[in-house]
Amino acid sequence: MARFNYRMQSVLNIKQQTENQTKMEFALAQAELNKQLDILDEYVNRKARYIEEGEQLRNEESLKLQDILDNQYATAQMDVMIRQQSMVVQQYETRLERVRVKLTRNIQERKMQETLRDRAFAEFLEEQKQEEAKENDQRTSFTYGQRQKEDT
Repeated sequence: MARFNYRMQSVLNIKQQTENQTKMEFALAQAELNKQLDILDEYVNRKARYIEEGEQLRNEESLKLQDILDNQYATAQMDVMIRQQSMVVQQYETRLERVRVKLTRNIQERKMQETLRDRAFAEFLEEQKQEEAKENDQRTSFTYGQRQKEDT
């Protein structure tokens, strides 16, 4: 029996390699985004602690003006840091989305190549089946012809 050889196997291999590279790139981008989100969460938590500390400072019996002012400054600084970090997170989200779109496109291209390979394989099997049927017909005709000669 003949062996199936997909003539565009090298293209399919390249598509698979490209997809794998893009998957790794996507995982890296996701990890970087998660890292930036963790930083943002830390800033938000730190601001919440500053706000809580400020309330405690204001509720004490003896008000410490310098501590209250320092707390207000720290809270304002956290607002600035949170705003900046939010912009950084948006940039990483945009990058992740671009990589996701690229990955989706690579997956579609690979699947298209696999579909073409599957069709070529189905055609190959059909050709093999026809060849086998042709051989069986020839054998049957030969055997029938031999019997006819023997009978005469």
